[in-house]
Amino acid sequence: MKTVDSILNLLPESLNALADWQARWHDFQPDETLNVPDAKAREVLAELIERLQDNYPFWHPSYAGQMLKPPHYIASIAYFLAQQINPNNHALDGGPATAKLETEVVAEMASLFGYESYLGHLTSSGTFANLEALWVARSLHPDKAVAFSAEAHYTHSRMCEVIGARTIQIAVDGRGRMDLDDLRAKLKTGDIGTVVMTSGTTALGAVDPIDQALELRREFDFRIHVDGAYGGFFKLLADGNALDAEAAAAFRAIAESDSVVVDPHKHGLQPYGCGSVLFRDPSVGRFYKHDSPYTYFTSNELHLGEISLECSRAGAAAAALWATLKCFPLEAETGLGAVLRKTRAAAVAWAKLIEESEQLRLVLPPQLDIVNFYAVTNGLTVSGISQLTHKVFEELMNDAEHPIYLAKFNAKPNLFAGHQDLVWDAPMATVFRSVLMRPEHLEYVPTLHKRTLSKL
Repeated sequence: MKTVDSILNLLPESLNALADWQARWHDFQPDETLNVPDAKAREVLAELIERLQDNYPFWHPSYAGQMLKPPHYIASIAYFLAQQINPNNHALDGGPATAKLETEVVAEMASLFGYESYLGHLTSSGTFANLEALWVARSLHPDKAVAFSAEAHYTHSRMCEVIGARTIQIAVDGRGRMDLDDLRAKLKTGDIGTVVMTSGTTALGAVDPIDQALELRREFDFRIHVDGAYGGFFKLLADGNALDAEAAAAFRAIAESDSVVVDPHKHGLQPYGCGSVLFRDPSVGRFYKHDSPYTYFTSNELHLGEISLECSRAGAAAAALWATLKCFPLEAETGLGAVLRKTRAAAVAWAKLIEESEQLRLVLPPQLDIVNFYAVTNGLTVSGISQLTHKVFEELMNDAEHPIYLAKFNAKPNLFAGHQDLVWDAPMATVFRSVLMRPEHLEYVPTLHKRTLSKL
């Protein structure tokens, strides 16, 4: 596999350079209690490799199911090298080099979203990044609720429960986006302090109309937090024609939002353990202020732990993201933009094939790189469609000759406004959901389509 070959070619040279740096210190012998016999190490690692085979091939374009893919080999190597030092990006004395790297990559992401002034940092996940954004929202408006759409990620309701914030759910329109009429009606109560807009919902990849919500904000007093955990990096494509006009306008409007979250461990080519949160108003740092009598002594500069709810955080994550963005800069035509352009094109290409098919139907046109569809060869009853989805899903995944891995989504009737001939004998329709996260999916779409049709 090319990725493994690349790692094997680059890693020894990099490790030797790291060893040269380590040689600057006086020599010592590791304690005998830490020794592992070579035979034992090989035995354990061989068993690990065997057990790791109980996985789906996330690295292969045959896997087009959930939001899962391995990191780029540059990120893997950078993470592994930094991990040998194991810096902690909480305080500067725990990771001076990686703290600087984190500061640099956060500045790049702030620039991507149009934040001229900002406060931000990396986190261990998008869940924790959203927790921090919601915590700040509650701190600013302790007596008001946090609102989010019915298609928003479940993390928002869970994290609001953790921080003791009240919640208000907003309906979605027929395209899975926040319904602004319902939002307006609930804003009139004066009970909402922050509205969470999603730029790329988990199920559909739908992009909430952030630009139109800004118009409402001029009329009502509320904050806007953007959950771009999945789709945030598609901001790179907002000024071209790769996205539909509505999604592009929404991404451009993030510059006027109050906070934004994006997960580099999704479309940023990173290993798991790398989320991020950015606030447009740096003064929210006052809510993070705390006393730590045993840290923050090596420098008068800002320690990242002073603006984060998390304490220990892997400096290796910052090193991996920094190295990746050096190789894949945040540019629309090259770097990461070129990668996302292909994943988006893959979704458009498969949607076109589905629309041209008599056996398959598209639920909604994809706004990012997530495609939802269903088969009608088992009739037009929702129960029959769901049964066929389950059957084909299993047969594709368990095909010994050429398995294909899709995902499923339980879709509510409001998403089928243009499908008047469906017979709703069940409350929801289970449809296929495919996340085309890899640029290789663009060339692989015809294979995915053909293999799916073969099981109908």
